[in-house]
Amino acid sequence: MRHDKALAIALRKRGYSYNAIKRRLDISGSTLSEWFSELPWSDALKRKLTRQAFLKVYPQLRAMQRANAVRWERWREAARQQARIEFKRFRSDPLFVAGVMLYWGEGDKIPNNPVRVSNTDSRLLRVYVRFLLKYGCLPDRKIRAHLIRYSDLDEQKCVAYWSRVVGIRQKFFYKTQLINGKPKNRRSHHGICVVGVSSRQLKEKLLIWIQAFAETL
Repeated sequence: MRHDKALAIALRKRGYSYNAIKRRLDISGSTLSEWFSELPWSDALKRKLTRQAFLKVYPQLRAMQRANAVRWERWREAARQQARIEFKRFRSDPLFVAGVMLYWGEGDKIPNNPVRVSNTDSRLLRVYVRFLLKYGCLPDRKIRAHLIRYSDLDEQKCVAYWSRVVGIRQKFFYKTQLINGKPKNRRSHHGICVVGVSSRQLKEKLLIWIQAFAETL
C-alpha cells in the first residue's frame, strides 16, 4: 500500500473530510474516492460527516430563508398597495374593466402560476393582450403564447392565425400542445390559444383588482 494511501485512510478513520485530506496530503478527490470506495465503513462515515456539516449550517440556512420570505412578502405587499392606488385611477377605463373582468372569469388565479388566459375566442384574447400591454406595463416581447390543438389541425396555419388576430409575433409562440384523436364537437378550427406572462407582480395586482371590483358590486 502506498504510504500516502495509508495516511489518507488513517485520517479518514479519524473523521477527516475529503477536502481536509486533499489539502493535507495534496491528493486528488478522484483518487480518494477510488481508495475509500473499497472501505465498507467509509460510506457510513461520509453520511455522518455530511449530516454534521448540515447541522452546522442549518441555523444559517433557516435565517436566510426567513429573511428571504420577509423580503418577498414586503415586495408583494408593495405590489398590492400599488394596485389599490391604480384601481382608483383606472376603474372608469373600459379597457381596464374589460381586462380585469376577463381575467376574473377566464384567468389562472393561483398566485404562483403565470398570468395566463386560454380561449378559442380571438376577440377576447385580443382585448386581453391590449390590457396586458397597457396596464401590465409590459413590452410585447414579454407576452408569450402557445396553442392546444387536435392532430388534424395544421400547426403553422393555426399559429399564423392566432399571431395575426391576437397581435403576438410568431417567434413568441411556444411549442404547441397536441391532443390526440378528433373532437366530437369542434369549437374552433384554429385550436385553443393560451396567452401568458411570467410576472408575480402583475399576478398580485390582478388579484387585488378583482377583489376591489368584487367589493364594489
